[in-house]
Amino acid sequence: MRTLKISKANLHAQIVGLVRSGRAESRAALAKLLKVAPSTMSLYVDQLIAAGWIKEAGLVQGKTGRPKVRLALESKNGWFAGLEFTASRAQVVAVDFAGRFLQSQVCPITAGADAEAVIATLQDALREMAKSIRNPLLGIGLGVPGLVDTETGVCRYSVIFPNWRDVPLQKIMQKAFRVPVRLENNLRAIALAERWFGGGLATSDYVVLGPRSGFALAHVREGRLTAGVHRGVGEVGLWPWPFAEGAKHVHQLLSAPATWRRLAGRREDAAIPSDLNAAIAEHAADDTEAWHAVVEDFARVVGMTHLLIDAGIYFLHGPLVGLGERFCDAIGARALALMPVLKDMPLKVVPTTLGDTAGGLGAASLVMEAWDPGLGD
Repeated sequence: MRTLKISKANLHAQIVGLVRSGRAESRAALAKLLKVAPSTMSLYVDQLIAAGWIKEAGLVQGKTGRPKVRLALESKNGWFAGLEFTASRAQVVAVDFAGRFLQSQVCPITAGADAEAVIATLQDALREMAKSIRNPLLGIGLGVPGLVDTETGVCRYSVIFPNWRDVPLQKIMQKAFRVPVRLENNLRAIALAERWFGGGLATSDYVVLGPRSGFALAHVREGRLTAGVHRGVGEVGLWPWPFAEGAKHVHQLLSAPATWRRLAGRREDAAIPSDLNAAIAEHAADDTEAWHAVVEDFARVVGMTHLLIDAGIYFLHGPLVGLGERFCDAIGARALALMPVLKDMPLKVVPTTLGDTAGGLGAASLVMEAWDPGLGD
């Protein structure tokens, strides 16, 4: 989890976040983690209880001493919506105030859809979901492909949506739903899903690999997302790729559709199967020249990335998860063969356990983390 920085103005929000994550279950544990006097912590917790955000839920026994009063969140207070989209589909996920998954749904995005059509799809999907949830909507998180200005809430550019430029998506969604809205690149949103719901719970330094409609990665270091001065960290899909014929970029070779075409021996313009996940999974046991060529390209990209950032673990996301641990292990082994120095800095690639809801969960996590009860000092 991320490193905490104390500020009275957001101490309430930090308390809620720690209780939600399970890192602190009592006033004493909160005081220790946040380095706040126990009496001060009790005051802030009591304010949250009075406001109805936190409740006392029995006792928790520590290693020593008397049992402490266990704290929990009031899940009925509301829910967070996470919306994430790619070239072909939009996903909406609902997470309750306590951080528990409620439901999800997926709807198609028409090929070649412009920004207006994509936004209409997102809004319609969210309104439909809201009909089935009785508690109030507390905020909306959006995972957006491409470059995103998180300060202004503007989507700058996307490889998979050529006409998607300088779209003020945050402002549009806030006007439509009257709740706080947060935007982030969709791979960085997925990195938050790993932190709250997946393998990122056990480590503070990891990478999300995203061979989906395009190819990019997201990096979490010391518990914090890295974005860069221009919000461009992770856009490795834009690397020119000198190892293939013609002037190609990484995303043209390692995206999920491109990988399927290579494994299946199809033309570069071949239509994508309706169930790309299943189509790719059919090649999990391949031992063909094409399979090894795909492994080679992934090994080069991941290996070079590892030499740059030396992450603890790489979580593979998207349809290529269907290729399983064998594919991930092969990437690591081939990277070591190509770059022997990696023997001193082991490279570990694993398929995510989150499934297709990762994007929506990450987007919901984005606004869930940013939520503040607004109780002041």
